[in-house]
Amino acid sequence: MSGRPPLPRPATAADVELLCGLMAANYAEANYPSEPRAAREAFAALVRDPALGRAWIVEVDDRAAGYAVLTLGWSLEYGGRDAFVDDLYVAPEYRGRGLGGAALAAVEAAARELGVRALHLEVERGNRPAQELYRRRGFRDNDRQILTRRLDARAQPR
Repeated sequence: MSGRPPLPRPATAADVELLCGLMAANYAEANYPSEPRAAREAFAALVRDPALGRAWIVEVDDRAAGYAVLTLGWSLEYGGRDAFVDDLYVAPEYRGRGLGGAALAAVEAAARELGVRALHLEVERGNRPAQELYRRRGFRDNDRQILTRRLDARAQPR
């Protein structure tokens, strides 16, 4: 690959299995729990219903090198539509080539077109390379924590 990194392409229903494979690699690397069936259902819904958000495939020489996901929400604090960069992943062998920045640029452009007023993301405290990328793209720590409670039947409080 020479010059500027390629732009990610929008994901379609035909990409659901590919997205699931990339997500599995991402989650395995981050040591996150993964539920393949839930991932498949979530990606299928996302690519079917643009009101939920968007997904992209990052490719290099016609090979999947990563993916990005934007999910849409609404915020009173920010005065309208907000969104999360729900997932951004570049496979280890493709890192350092500007692909993550290109993916974020595509996500940000889509967010602007969709009228998003605030774009959020989560990053592991120890993931310095990702933090540097996000800071270069203008993301800032807001001195808050994201607290999560799963509402499905499999994860009830103890």
